[in-house]
Amino acid sequence: MEFKSSDFFKGQLLIAMPGLPDANFDQTVTLLCEHNDEGAIGIVLNRVHPSLSGKDIFEELELKPYSGAENIPVHIGGPVNINEIFVLHGPPFEWEGCYQINPTIGMSNTMDILVAISGGSGPESYIISLGCAGWGPGQLESEIMQNTWLTSSVLEEIIFDIPLEERWEAAVKRMGIDPTLLTDAAGHA
Repeated sequence: MEFKSSDFFKGQLLIAMPGLPDANFDQTVTLLCEHNDEGAIGIVLNRVHPSLSGKDIFEELELKPYSGAENIPVHIGGPVNINEIFVLHGPPFEWEGCYQINPTIGMSNTMDILVAISGGSGPESYIISLGCAGWGPGQLESEIMQNTWLTSSVLEEIIFDIPLEERWEAAVKRMGIDPTLLTDAAGHA
């Protein structure tokens, strides 16, 4: 089976199937920020760094964090570019270098958005993450055909509102699937 450009999944959620062999993605939900014939880039939405907070990031960047920044989780966006900061966010989208994924979600990785967030004046909804997930040409399509991932339309509440530990199950249930019935065995007719 060949994928056409209309089959690309930019702006979709990737939901890891049980038995996915890469521990970086076990029970993850990933937002695909870009997907084309050159590959794909996404941000994992339900992995948090165990010891870093927004305050740590802001202080490392020599920004004065607002009170409460120690409560901002820092996500592990994936195993690629692990020292690069990515911010997934809702409107507004006027940040320098903002890449709009869909009408309601953008991705930025420039200082202006981090300065605004550190000062308490950034976008209302956002996720700060270190790193991203990446796939080479045809790699993601192959993994989807091997039953490694489910794909789903984006639901903003899964990205910004649902508690981290509930995102995978919530994403599966919103597709009308009982998570206890998922298996890693692929069926082919």
